[in-house]
Amino acid sequence: MKSLATRETLLVGLIVVGTLANVVAQVASAPYPKMAPIEQYQMPRDTEISMAQSAAPDSISRDATILVLGPKTYETAANGTNGFVCLVQRSWAAGTDDPEFFNPKLRAPICLNAAAARTFLPHLVNKAEWALAGLSKDQIATKIASAIDSRQWPPLESGAMCYMMSKDGYLNDHDGHWRPHLMFFTPLTDPVSWGAGLPASPLIGVQDKAERLTIFMLPVAKWSDGTPAPPM
Repeated sequence: MKSLATRETLLVGLIVVGTLANVVAQVASAPYPKMAPIEQYQMPRDTEISMAQSAAPDSISRDATILVLGPKTYETAANGTNGFVCLVQRSWAAGTDDPEFFNPKLRAPICLNAAAARTFLPHLVNKAEWALAGLSKDQIATKIASAIDSRQWPPLESGAMCYMMSKDGYLNDHDGHWRPHLMFFTPLTDPVSWGAGLPASPLIGVQDKAERLTIFMLPVAKWSDGTPAPPM
């Protein structure tokens, strides 16, 4: 009987250890399972304006419209004259399947040209609104599909692009600041049709099937202040 009890104790112990291991693995794969307190996503207004302007060279950002994150949505801090719109993206700019979708540390300065401001900016603004309103990832995913199907989000215009050349950005926990780059937005397409991802090609292409678009990223040699970026 004592031997049987020992074996049962060992079996229970193994089950507990296995369960704990699964829990640890799940936590590691989803480090930000839900929205953090809103305060963790906010910034001092002047700091946010400066960071937003750092997304592009001064020749572009000084005449751009600047948005800052308010308690419910992005708000206009300065009206521009050149059609560009600069802002600091938070983690909700990512896809809802991204494990860092609720990462409060993410700060990604971006400066959209006029075509992207008209047709891609609604993605960023609405997703921020839905996250700030307390919606879950699944609820936001449903909102995204509805926004596309109902044409609440207009089709992407030809030539929609942006600058992401800030030294101050923090794009995710894996890449940190990464590299200065330009991005181009197109309807959903095969990245290879642009040569993205092919040997020696500098172009990177990522499909976002939920938002039905493809983003092409082109690393550049300098940060927005003109200083050299680290070599590839």
